[in-house]
Amino acid sequence: MKKFNIRKVLDGLTAASSSSSANAQPGTPRENDVVQETLQSEHFQLCKTVRHGFPYQPSSMAFDPVQKILAIGTQAGALRLFGRAGVECYCQHESNAAVIQLQFLINEGALVSALADDSIHLWNLRQKIPAILHSLKFNRERITYCHLPFQSKWLYIGTERGNIHIVNVESFTLSGYVIMWNKAIELSTKTHPGPVVHISDNPMDEGKLLIGFESGIVVLWDLKSKKADYRYSYDEAIHSVAWHHEGKQFVCSHSDGTLTTWNVRTPAKPVQIITPHGKQPKDGKKPEPCKPILKVEYKTTRAGDPFMVLSGGLSYDTVGRRACLTVMHGKSTAVLEMDYPIVDFLTLCETPYPNDFQEPYAVVVLLEKDLVVIDLGQIGYPIFESPYPLTIHESPVTCCEYFADCPAELIPALYSVGCWQKRQGYSKKEWPISGGNWGQGTLSYPEIIITGHADGSIKFWDASALMLQVLYKLKTAKVFERARGKEEKPNTDIVDEDPFAIQTLSWCPESRMLCVAGVSAHVIVYRFSKQEITTEVVQLLEVRMQCEFSDVDSPDPGGEQTPTLPTPGASSSPQESELPTQPSTGSNSSDGPRDNIPCLQVRSSPLKQSPGYQVELVIQLVWVSGEPPQQITSLAINSSYGLVVFGNSNGLAVVDYLQKTLLFHMGTSELYSPSDPFQRQPRSPRKAKPSGAMCDSNDGSNASEDRCRSPTSAKMSRKISSSSEQKTDLEKGGFLRRRTQTCKKQLCCVKRTATARMNLKEDLCRTKSDPIFYAKDNSFTRSRSSSVTSIDRESREAISSFYYCESFSRKTDSLVSPCLLVGTTHGSVMMVALNLPPAGDQRLQQPVGIASCGTLVKLKGGILTMSLLDATGTLLPPSFEQWYDPNASDEEKEKGRKRRPASPPSSQESQDTHFAILCSEKQAKVVALPSQTRIYKHSITETSFVLRADVVQMAGANCIACFCANGHIMTLSLPSLRPLLDVNYLPLTDMRIARTFCFSNLGQALYLTSPTEIQRITYSQETCDNLQEMLSELFTPVETPEAPNRGFFKGLFGGGAQSLDREDLFGETSAGKASRSLAQHIPGPGNMEGMKGAASGVVGDLARARIALDERGQKLGELEERTAAMMASAESFSKHAHDMMLKYKDKKWYQL
Repeated sequence: MKKFNIRKVLDGLTAASSSSSANAQPGTPRENDVVQETLQSEHFQLCKTVRHGFPYQPSSMAFDPVQKILAIGTQAGALRLFGRAGVECYCQHESNAAVIQLQFLINEGALVSALADDSIHLWNLRQKIPAILHSLKFNRERITYCHLPFQSKWLYIGTERGNIHIVNVESFTLSGYVIMWNKAIELSTKTHPGPVVHISDNPMDEGKLLIGFESGIVVLWDLKSKKADYRYSYDEAIHSVAWHHEGKQFVCSHSDGTLTTWNVRTPAKPVQIITPHGKQPKDGKKPEPCKPILKVEYKTTRAGDPFMVLSGGLSYDTVGRRACLTVMHGKSTAVLEMDYPIVDFLTLCETPYPNDFQEPYAVVVLLEKDLVVIDLGQIGYPIFESPYPLTIHESPVTCCEYFADCPAELIPALYSVGCWQKRQGYSKKEWPISGGNWGQGTLSYPEIIITGHADGSIKFWDASALMLQVLYKLKTAKVFERARGKEEKPNTDIVDEDPFAIQTLSWCPESRMLCVAGVSAHVIVYRFSKQEITTEVVQLLEVRMQCEFSDVDSPDPGGEQTPTLPTPGASSSPQESELPTQPSTGSNSSDGPRDNIPCLQVRSSPLKQSPGYQVELVIQLVWVSGEPPQQITSLAINSSYGLVVFGNSNGLAVVDYLQKTLLFHMGTSELYSPSDPFQRQPRSPRKAKPSGAMCDSNDGSNASEDRCRSPTSAKMSRKISSSSEQKTDLEKGGFLRRRTQTCKKQLCCVKRTATARMNLKEDLCRTKSDPIFYAKDNSFTRSRSSSVTSIDRESREAISSFYYCESFSRKTDSLVSPCLLVGTTHGSVMMVALNLPPAGDQRLQQPVGIASCGTLVKLKGGILTMSLLDATGTLLPPSFEQWYDPNASDEEKEKGRKRRPASPPSSQESQDTHFAILCSEKQAKVVALPSQTRIYKHSITETSFVLRADVVQMAGANCIACFCANGHIMTLSLPSLRPLLDVNYLPLTDMRIARTFCFSNLGQALYLTSPTEIQRITYSQETCDNLQEMLSELFTPVETPEAPNRGFFKGLFGGGAQSLDREDLFGETSAGKASRSLAQHIPGPGNMEGMKGAASGVVGDLARARIALDERGQKLGELEERTAAMMASAESFSKHAHDMMLKYKDKKWYQL
């Protein structure tokens, strides 16, 4: 039966509705004129690919010493498996219960997990996406400890009641053999011994089981005779137990910080009691109690003293001291401090056999927020350099961007400057967790992820081929002065903590220009250079944003008439009026409001800048009359034009980073033309309330209101060149237009010497604040101003989006020219024309002309993304300049400095040649240019709102990808806006996802699924089809090491390890059946669908059989080779013997 595909039906319906909507619009092309679209719903499918980063809230750990695979369980029921660099896997328990313990079936490609909901699960690791084969849910007892002996199929389960049950891991059925707590302790104590905290078998005798109870009682149980051989008792509670490999001694760690060593045959008292971190009194009394030793491991070596590794046990007087791992080797004791509390640790040994010398070589330490591997073979115990991307959360992630199919030379360039940042002092040995194999992926395009962090750092990651590796780290906080103490902390911060946090960023991969906006209302422009420089003075622009409205005819307080200022259409950079300049002084006196003061202090000392990203310009918004600057909500940089534009709830500003000047500054309401039907009149004045520290999402509703301020009598501007010459140029270009309202501005600037800073301060239009925030925990505050506008519906308008393009800025234009599309939180899209001087010296000397052309179109909800297509449906990206090294020679600069050719000029006035793609929180529209007629419209959601939208390239075409607050991920074709994909993927339970979700080209997307992990997904059918090949393999056929040689005398006199026929002891025939009410068996999905990945759709049993056959065939091949070699050797020996016999055949004995 043919599978029914609802998406094809939707394609037909939406195509019909889209065409009818288009026909309803005047001037819309007929159906046969519409761009031919190639994208269909068959090109889309949504699935998770890989998860990167440190496992969030880890709870347990296990290691397979043969496969060299590490498994980590978390409190949310997740499993993360790690092998060699690039080999990692994520899987999740359905119950989301915490993983309390993990046990590998060593070299079997399987893993047992025990959960806090008293269930155990068997995972099959022989397939690329592990799946559960069996589950067992205990109904009457709580699981506290598990133990699976090496090369055994019987799993011991200890419970809170003190009993031990035994499970067959092949069938996941309970054995009738049960060790009851009362039988184990008998009359040795009158009270319940507490939960089982340890189970292990004697390394030399599998028939002897060591059981540790929490109260301090340890029992050596004889499995065959079903009774206790010895009982060991100590006053303090037990946390862990470790055997000596000879099976004659074991060590217990206790809650008072002591270690007790016991001989198996002398249970009366321990042979040794030590307190590793306790102060030894001189009078022979007991040492002072210390903190509990949570775990101890006892590992022996052939050549020297044994290692004893333990966590905890510090003295109580070490208050505030960080967690430590103690390594005791012979007479030396090393205390290794950790950055975070220790969750668990494991000692890695050369052999998996517990009855042989262990030969430890490393210790894996699982911390709450890190994974550390310590080299035990080198002096000083250095750590290994981790190949995993576990430092995503080194500082909380505040923003994230994803670039797929970027220029190929970018990753080597970033790596070359990033390799100098690596720490020194690591172990010289190879990373010990080296199992698994890489996938055979077909995706070969470069991918880069950029993360911004709360400490002001920015990290560039190589995300190609489903891997993740840090390339380069940029510290933006180096530009600013740091307060040395609390008393020196500046009181101008607008956030209580993390004043350097990254809020948003704009990156041009081709030119490598980077622009960063921080929460302290600052913008930093960076250039990429491969040479180290020292910047004597950091270039600074200070911008003052404020506006007072008044009628045109209202008199000025000083008696003079307010002059009609240049309109929003004018180049409102202050080059036009030739008023005298005078320095502006900031005030921060105790009796007056703060004014003209930035939130951060730019460093005054020389700044040494290493190869990589180097500061070009710092832009800071300053306090205005006691009110802090509004945080920046949108940002864009264009390397071809040399411009940076940023906006907030006060309006927008355009900065020429080549000339280091402020070009354009305008309030949001001023962008509307006088005849604009969408124009908003300023609200009635209301007394403002200082907004103070803005670190809470709810502060937006209490932010300062608009208020009218009396115009200042002094109107100052920065004089750069003759105003008459500029006015003439502007009037020729049609850049002047009158308006009904005037905005009285105040612009102050100072031009200083090389030791001074350049300050440009501007009073601009101010509206109600709408800041953007990040949250370090799960409480997301505000990621995009436009997103939250959908919720609070407040009547404020902020700039939410920018897009540089070369198109038609007016209906009457016949030639394309540089433009800037501006989107607001109220759904307005305005066009701003840019008049650029010729390239070369003129570009550095002449000012850039800027004109507001009014509103292009209005949408419901805040504008999220904008883009431009040509008449054939091809994406027209913003122009860019190819990268060149700014510190290279002039010849090399000229070679590299070539502006990307713009789209060819079009003089066809009769028809539209461009399509503007506009997407808001509610709907998407396609507007034809230059006619500015809407030809397509699609309502994305009515009941929810879009959090993130991007125009992306996919399968050789373009589409809009959207992520809604209700969890839906959708794609729309371009330009007809047909729905191609609509999947309810992820309900928005955590607003961190909304803040970090981003789409990229070729069907890739990602988001921060926890504070420490990045989840990558794909919405491409092709990638989903190839996913099995691209994923790494965890299990690789490896021959199990040979068991230790017992030796002639040990074999003769029975001194070696004693084996046990567990099948005969625990099987149903001898032990009987367990009670059905004790536990419930649940078949796992891995028996059916989960096995598909084992051999690309082949049944899992067959896949395992094939692997077994391969292993067997390999062994048979090796045996055949050895047999052939022996036969050849035998033939050679026979030939030589025959020749010798012929030589001496006729000779007498005395002739020999």
